[in-house]
Amino acid sequence: MAPSDHAPGRRTYLLDTNVLLSDPNSIFVFHEHDLILPITVIEEVDKFKRELTERGRCARTISRTLDGLRQIGKLAQGVALPSGGTLRVELGRPGDNAELFSGALDSADNIILRTAMRLHQDIAKTGGRLIVVSRDVNMRLKADALGMSAEDYEHAHVEVDEAYTGVIERDVAKELVDDLHVRGALSDSGEGLCPNQFVILRNTANPQQTAMTRFDHGNKRLQLVGKHRDGVSGIFARNREQLFALDLLMDDSIPLVTLDGRAGTGKTLVAIACGLRLVADDKRYRRLVVARPIFPLGKDIGFLPGSLDDKLNPWMKPIFDNLELLLGGQDAADKAGRNRPTTPNYQTLLDQKLVEVEPLTYIRGRSLPKQFLIIDEAQNLTPHEVKTVITRAGEGTKVVLTGDRYQIDNPYVDATSNGLSYVIERFRTSGMAGHVTMRKGERSALAEAASNLL
Repeated sequence: MAPSDHAPGRRTYLLDTNVLLSDPNSIFVFHEHDLILPITVIEEVDKFKRELTERGRCARTISRTLDGLRQIGKLAQGVALPSGGTLRVELGRPGDNAELFSGALDSADNIILRTAMRLHQDIAKTGGRLIVVSRDVNMRLKADALGMSAEDYEHAHVEVDEAYTGVIERDVAKELVDDLHVRGALSDSGEGLCPNQFVILRNTANPQQTAMTRFDHGNKRLQLVGKHRDGVSGIFARNREQLFALDLLMDDSIPLVTLDGRAGTGKTLVAIACGLRLVADDKRYRRLVVARPIFPLGKDIGFLPGSLDDKLNPWMKPIFDNLELLLGGQDAADKAGRNRPTTPNYQTLLDQKLVEVEPLTYIRGRSLPKQFLIIDEAQNLTPHEVKTVITRAGEGTKVVLTGDRYQIDNPYVDATSNGLSYVIERFRTSGMAGHVTMRKGERSALAEAASNLL
């Protein structure tokens, strides 16, 4: 594609390596615009293709995609994309704007920027515009300093300030609230509501009188939310968001539940409590599977000795802590004045395979039918990783994603591009999903104060 081929309004995007590794289908989402991949990007992708990680899978996927496009025509000359744009692989040239870089001319980022600078100058002569697309903040800063337009990859982003919370409030007449408490349901057109969204109806004359409902999309009605006064696995809802979470988790007709909220709001505890009840007591699912991505807080401690279980125990300890709290074995031993048992009180459930706690590393390729699957810390997943997880769900499986989109340890995602935010936004209009943003911390007064003040 020569610079003279640029039509009015048509833009040219130069993609950084991290864009391809975060979304191997990214080359198909730029519509009618033209894409350029510097040869250095392909060389960087090649370095990751042997990794047995999600990044390695993305590298292999984009390599196969480019090889398929190579069958259409020569990538160096540009090939047509299904979206209407074109894709071209750009080779570097000796001396590309070398005078603009004081050092590290051989670094991959600077080689990409040098190529981008030459193309930017050529395209600008014809009235076109080149935009560097990168997930790397420093890469965008350097591009901007060189006078080029630079953008983040926005395809998987959602606006956090306007993020879907799953709950709204309405002011209604007293008679309507009274009638709902008597009948248990109220017809509603659902205008402005999402399926399974919670609606708090508040008496206009007396704001203290409320009715908590969930919108039943199929029957076009507001259904009164149950109180769950008997609790679930010894856990009782301490606030309305926890009550809403119980309502979604205990409803088998909703196969996907997302729980978002700050640390200490009870997301994981409530999810595991419902999973234990439905698996061990009610036998509605065959197994409770709790998985989480492995990302350290702070500096990693390096390799760990022992078996696979020994290596995973530090990463899975938050899950085991919740299981201990729910089953109460150690607390009971302490109250009785006995020594703590050497065998964890949840070990029997693990031995019977009623509960599995595992990392997400090995979930690819599995099929999980009739299981209660909890993915903890889902905010550390990329959109493609979370898609991989949810597509593991077999017939009769319920998937629960929990996390805090503001507490991210994965360096490749942020509050607007992580897998949890992505799923919440994409499934908000689906009757198969329900969501609650949990706001009130219940772990302790100190934990709540730290969450608010620090």
